[in-house]
Amino acid sequence: MINPVKAGWFLEQIDRALKAGTLVVEEYELSNQDVKGLPDQGPDAPIWFEARIQALDFRVDDEAVVLWVASNISERHDLEVKLRELSETDQLTGLFNRRKLERDLALQYETFVRHAAPSAVLMFDLDNLKKINDSCGHHVGDEVLQAVADICRSELRKTDTACRFGGDEFVIVLPNTEYPQAVQFAERLRGLFRAELSRFSVEDVVATTSIGVTAMIPADCSYEDTLRRADYALYEAKDRGKDRVVGA
Repeated sequence: MINPVKAGWFLEQIDRALKAGTLVVEEYELSNQDVKGLPDQGPDAPIWFEARIQALDFRVDDEAVVLWVASNISERHDLEVKLRELSETDQLTGLFNRRKLERDLALQYETFVRHAAPSAVLMFDLDNLKKINDSCGHHVGDEVLQAVADICRSELRKTDTACRFGGDEFVIVLPNTEYPQAVQFAERLRGLFRAELSRFSVEDVVATTSIGVTAMIPADCSYEDTLRRADYALYEAKDRGKDRVVGA
């Protein structure tokens, strides 16, 4: 009744329970595409179940058996997903927050160490935002931050991660990206920011971005080393006059 891939997963869980001899608890999803003979029409989202799998202390037709009890947990699962999204999302910009960034960077560093997969990091903040806040109010400053977030969402790949690091500081993680390509992307992004944020200018004060760029290198002992280097490059960009990209 079940398609081969999903059936193989079920058999793996049964085997686990038989070998362990203790209760095995797993969450899984099922959709109409997993079941043979069902039409394509059906619920838009898969149904989530919690399986409680227990090896029994007797045999049936001389075969070891388990008791598999499945409970529909779709409502609970949806709530958990929403809560996780809220815990990882910056409320103002809708980008990810620092907690999500640190988790993703840790994974990227592990992939870099194990497989030498390149990964680049951009750190940037907004030039002159305080002057705009003081002149126009913090609600305009919030609009500037939201405009930056909108550009990030429109320009990044699905595999990239954009986070509000804190205040007016942002970090972008670019997996599978070499340092030269990251610098080119940062320059393009800086131009887009400048063009969009010009509408928030006050007299001769324009909101721009200073961007620091780096990539993971073998000398890095952790993702924190990469992040610190990006932070150093950012402040170099500020010291050199703002509205520029500096690599490290």
